Amino acid sequence: MCIRDRTKDSSKNTLKASLPRGLRDIKNSELSLIKGLTSKIIPVYESYGFEELSTPSFEYTSALGKFLPDSDRPNAGVFSFQDDDEKWLSLRYDLTSPLARYVAENYDKITKPYKRYQLGNVWRNEKPGPGRYREFLQLDADIIGSISYGVDAELIMLSADSMSSLGLSDENYNIRVSSRKLLDAILELVSDSEDIDEVRRLTILRAIDKLDRVGIDGVQRLLSEGRKDESGDYTIGARLQKDSISKILDFISIDSESRDGFLSQAVELVGKNDLGQSAIEELEEINKILDKLNYNKSVVFDSSIVRGLEYYTGVIFEANLVSTDNEKDLPIIGSVGGGGRYDKLISRFRRDEVGASGFSIGISRLCTVMQMMDFEILDEFYGPIIILNMDKDYEYSYYQMAQELRASGIKAEVYLGMAGMKAQMKYADKKNSPLVIIEGTVEREKGIVTIKNLIKGKEVSATIGSRDNWIKNNEIQFEVDRNEVVREISQILKINITRI
Repeated sequence: MCIRDRTKDSSKNTLKASLPRGLRDIKNSELSLIKGLTSKIIPVYESYGFEELSTPSFEYTSALGKFLPDSDRPNAGVFSFQDDDEKWLSLRYDLTSPLARYVAENYDKITKPYKRYQLGNVWRNEKPGPGRYREFLQLDADIIGSISYGVDAELIMLSADSMSSLGLSDENYNIRVSSRKLLDAILELVSDSEDIDEVRRLTILRAIDKLDRVGIDGVQRLLSEGRKDESGDYTIGARLQKDSISKILDFISIDSESRDGFLSQAVELVGKNDLGQSAIEELEEINKILDKLNYNKSVVFDSSIVRGLEYYTGVIFEANLVSTDNEKDLPIIGSVGGGGRYDKLISRFRRDEVGASGFSIGISRLCTVMQMMDFEILDEFYGPIIILNMDKDYEYSYYQMAQELRASGIKAEVYLGMAGMKAQMKYADKKNSPLVIIEGTVEREKGIVTIKNLIKGKEVSATIGSRDNWIKNNEIQFEVDRNEVVREISQILKINITRI
């Protein structure tokens, strides 16, 4: 009997390693940034009295509802599949729709107004682009069970305080506020002369929402026949009449230099419309609260704010980062967060309407924008202390040293590869290690270790002319008693690292 050697042709059966389009692997450096961002923002949420909730990654498709601006296919805009009972399930496209289901299911058990926050991934089956992925991380805060203007004002202030918690000044961010009622009011005026069905309405809203990316001329084309983008894709427009286009362009061009000025112009355009009057009244009350609490520089009113999800019913707002460097050719990413009022969402499960408003930060997008715009917001995150493996016979000594450091709250690892010292140093550099510890035969006999301060080395490398002088610098490389390793490193970290 001939036994086939499968090792010879195994390569024919190997799979190509590749990611699905619109998904990505997130490396340690960005994950560290995410941890840093959320560690600053979540305490702000909790200081406002929000409590944490976690909902499942997928729900019944009917429970999530169809609020994405797409067609009505079960899997349009969302990732859906059928369970073994033939019911449709979908990965959540946001954290708000699952919250609505939870509140409806537990309405009599929760304390109202219910203030909840959640950190979790969401999924969108849509065209990916720069800074736009099919899976991304969101951090939400919602208030359920109140129709008070104070709810919307508090969430707007929460969004501003969240941006400030990252070390951003008023010049680096703004919170842009509008109302879906204002948009509906202008659409009512347009519908006086045109037939505005649901498809056409969504086309108009999408066009307005692209103002930041395509400019006023691009919006005009999208309101007219259509527009071809940079990739060559053609988007069919709303095909409105010139007079209708003019009304919408006048509306989204309202001056937002001051909130009072904005309200005055809004009154002129839609003040006679019932929806317009209601929106202006709400914004006036919110403006009073913002003014009294001195949120005057960071919060502006902007009629071009749309928000993509269809469940919004009133006040809407977005958080945007702003570059102060006019010389940079920066790509336009859009907002890093947003939200608004959605009073009818929970009523899908209940007969009565339940007041609700929320705010969501796109943590994934926030990271991307910060990296693209070179915002120096967070202190650098460093990796573990690396203990070089200089002698396999005494490897236990390195493990013992690592345990001592870990017991003191310091990240530490022993190099586990088979490479020499040069490669180990490169490993430490790639791990963004602040320090390395060397204990060879000579050091062990003397009862000492050598510490290389990689942070200090990077700081002074530009000012030290020769390698010999670099090595001799006692701030970069020095010896300490073996029994003093933990104490010495703790002191160094306090000087060089604010977080480890």
